[in-house]
Amino acid sequence: MTTMTERDALRDALGLLRDREQVAERLLESSAKHSFDPDKELDWDAPVEDGKWFWPPELLSLYDTPLWRKMSEEQRMDLARHEAASLASLGIWFEIILMQLLVRHIYDKSLTSNHVRYALTEIADECRHSMMFARMIKKGGAPTYRVPRVYHNLARVLKTVSTTPGSFAATLLGEEILDWMQRLTFPDERVQTIVRGVTRIHVVEEARHVRYAREELRRQMVSAPRWERELTRISCGEAARVFATCFVNPQVYENVGLDRREAVAQVKASGHRREVMQSGAGRLTEFLDDIGVMNGVSRRLWKSSGLLA
Repeated sequence: MTTMTERDALRDALGLLRDREQVAERLLESSAKHSFDPDKELDWDAPVEDGKWFWPPELLSLYDTPLWRKMSEEQRMDLARHEAASLASLGIWFEIILMQLLVRHIYDKSLTSNHVRYALTEIADECRHSMMFARMIKKGGAPTYRVPRVYHNLARVLKTVSTTPGSFAATLLGEEILDWMQRLTFPDERVQTIVRGVTRIHVVEEARHVRYAREELRRQMVSAPRWERELTRISCGEAARVFATCFVNPQVYENVGLDRREAVAQVKASGHRREVMQSGAGRLTEFLDDIGVMNGVSRRLWKSSGLLA
């Protein structure tokens, strides 16, 4: 009979942490049962459907603003098409970063462990997701929207120097807000069938990724040195600010015939948009608060991002 040592029995405000290998084993079992090949699962040859949105209107950045009320239905639907492409582009950028962070995480770990096997499984998932998002952008006929060059290059630094808890905190930031929006999108019959299919696959597979990241971040916030926990709080808050800034590329507004400055100003002033973004981040910020990531400077940074009330 194996006796759990005090060192192994890690605990935080949410309770006793589960064994890392057991968590990974369950996630591997789930992956074997519920993984998808988007190339085969989705009908990419089906035509774009007239009168259907590429993103739910209530989740669009300009919804219920003075500009929105002036826009024609055709222009609103075009905005949805471009915002969906912007979000998919952001998702690809983020998932490429995530894959590199995961490879760094497992570099020194046991190559035969369930924990490493699951990380490699998740990397394979993210490869498929990135290709799936790229096909969705191309299907919609909108351009690819890159993040501003300053953040693109800052991510190079992040991929090189990020600590383990910082990596998993950033992972959750990128996954959970989009996941919240996608859970509203895939059952919405107003939305293009191909977009609903893409979001359904992403929601099912990302649920495992979120579980893996949450469990590991909890472990790191208990076991990591104090300096690393403090750095995680600051880097997570700054990442929230960057993520909120990059969520919709302002070029989207110009591409649908709107004044860029006016559109950006109205998005910033929109109570509806603020509520959407804070609702999307709500489950994550509650979790981060529970495990001690939202202390001090981190909370102020999250508030300045607009993702926390």
